[in-house]
Amino acid sequence: MNLSELLDKGDVKKIEALPPGQCRPLLDKAESDLKAAADNLESHPDWALAIAYNAMLTAGIALMASKGYKASSDSHHLAVVQFCAAVLPAETAPLTSAFGRYRTRRHGVVYGEAESVAPSEASNAIEKAGKLVQAIKAAITKKR
Repeated sequence: MNLSELLDKGDVKKIEALPPGQCRPLLDKAESDLKAAADNLESHPDWALAIAYNAMLTAGIALMASKGYKASSDSHHLAVVQFCAAVLPAETAPLTSAFGRYRTRRHGVVYGEAESVAPSEASNAIEKAGKLVQAIKAAITKKR
């Protein structure tokens, strides 16, 4: 889905863009979540995956704000994933695809599939989340 379709459907709406410096607290939170995910990897891999996903979500919200958008639908998590896929460079497609998969996995972990995540899956989620957060940081700091 492209940005125009997201706007037409009402999944995202235009707002005043935040300068990169004002996105910093969200990016710092994403980095903190990555650390928390790594800290929980061995003892709670299900929560490690959920926290890694949250790092992706928070960074995605920062990206939206930096570009002058925010999620505005009941499916706001999905809207953030779709926005990232629509505006990030094509080479990040595997990361935004993983973001979408971890959105679904996180939902299962939080709402009923406790202890369903292997440490290897959580480790992969943390790795991909770290790469997506870095790609988003680069997109935010890049000249507009």
